Amino acid sequence: MTSLSFSAYTTVDNFLEEHSKSFLSKEWLAKSDSKTSTPYLFKFYSNTVDLSCGIILTDTRTVWAEVMTSAQFARRWRNCNDTTSSPYAEASEEEDSWRIESLELLSRAHKLGAIDSASFELVQTNYSDIAFELGYDGFKWRWETCFLGHKASSEIISKHLIFPLISVNHLAFSSSQAISDMSDLDMEKAVDKVGRTARRSVDTHIKNAISKPRMSTTLCRMAAMFNFAPDLPPVISASEEVDLEVKPPKQPEPPVKSRPNISVTPPDEGIQASDLSNHGVHNPSNPPVPDNEDSATEESDGDDNVMNEVNQNRLSAKPSSSAEQRPGSRSSPAPRLSPPQIIPNKSEKHESDSDSAPPRPPKKLKQVSKAVSSDDDSEDGGNRKSTVKRGTRQPIKRGGKRF
Repeated sequence: MTSLSFSAYTTVDNFLEEHSKSFLSKEWLAKSDSKTSTPYLFKFYSNTVDLSCGIILTDTRTVWAEVMTSAQFARRWRNCNDTTSSPYAEASEEEDSWRIESLELLSRAHKLGAIDSASFELVQTNYSDIAFELGYDGFKWRWETCFLGHKASSEIISKHLIFPLISVNHLAFSSSQAISDMSDLDMEKAVDKVGRTARRSVDTHIKNAISKPRMSTTLCRMAAMFNFAPDLPPVISASEEVDLEVKPPKQPEPPVKSRPNISVTPPDEGIQASDLSNHGVHNPSNPPVPDNEDSATEESDGDDNVMNEVNQNRLSAKPSSSAEQRPGSRSSPAPRLSPPQIIPNKSEKHESDSDSAPPRPPKKLKQVSKAVSSDDDSEDGGNRKSTVKRGTRQPIKRGGKRF
């Protein structure tokens, strides 16, 4: 048993250059595989001069092809049909005439009138990408096709199937007469007219054919129906005008800031001593009492009469100053923002310089109370000065207990 032959072409480029134009004048044939329910389209061509033949096969996505020479065709026929093989030698004239007759028979088998009665079956093969057999009453034939590649497949499908279908649809939708009512001669003239117009400017032809509303929507509805789309688009004959005015974006409105409700509280007449102490201001109405240790020291020193007189003068000055400061503290609230600045008195400064003893707490309280009273007097608009009557300065005994 002789082995099956491969295709005659070596590269895809050679096939496209040599044989692609040979399929342009051949019609598409259609068969489907009963096992997989896959439709296949194929074209066949033959040349009686060099006794070569070929085929292209597609499932509308991929293209396979095979081209055979005279010797390959003869070997393939003998492998498929043992009873009808030629008994002549290959170099004889009878062999050449047998090959011509067999090739013409195969060409007639690939016509529209004969392909419907032929059986189509995909078979297993070890020599190609896809193989199928065509069976007739007196003979059978097998094709061993190889994949041409994605680029070559798209070029063949576009040139042999897509562009012709678009042009025929354009003719069907633009013709004033129904194509089914036209004669074959009139149909040839109409196709030639559309073809001559299309090949002058392919891009304009395709644009005009697809941009027609009825054809475009018909193709859209057919694609949706064929692929089980839930929403079928309508078929329309006139396109609607579309508003393409660019509207400026809306500016966001600035947020409205709500003003907080400010509650004004009336000033308290009585200010707590704790509030004044937090801001560094002592309550003048409650002057601090001297420490017990200092008072005890003063009472124990009975021999020092001069120091007692000085202390009595200081204590007698406190009620008068506090009496003058009380009306001011009641009329206006004490300041809370900043602690008052203490302004030293010239007389007290002079006395502190003369005394060797450290400053006592009553002196600081006097200064704070005087500063608070001055602030209160300034707010009321009065310029009152607190005068303290002081006695005659007495000499201070040195060497006594310090207080």
